[in-house]
Amino acid sequence: MKIENTKAQMRKGILEYCILSIIKDKNDAYTSDILGQLKDAKMLVVEGTVYPLLTRLKNEGLLGYRWEESTSGPPRKYYTLTDNGAIFLKELAISWSELSKAVKKITTTTTTKTKK
Repeated sequence: MKIENTKAQMRKGILEYCILSIIKDKNDAYTSDILGQLKDAKMLVVEGTVYPLLTRLKNEGLLGYRWEESTSGPPRKYYTLTDNGAIFLKELAISWSELSKAVKKITTTTTTKTKK
């Protein structure tokens, strides 16, 4: 099994949480801003992954959007968290914290045992 495939799957699993967090921190976000932050964080995401995810989150009522005219091209769609999106993000944060602690506990215990 190639490590890159496993790393890609891990990133996909947490991408929704990251995108919602970016939008919350910015109050609203344009897709290229979201992609830029993900790339800066080494999430290595392509547009073809993000656009369908944003559409799904919007269709699930977690995101809203507004159009804003652009001086350098077509209007831009800016995404915002809905009230349901904010609640969902809080639940994801709790889940991530619990999962992160569990993984750290397991991997730390395993690493300690193998060093003995």
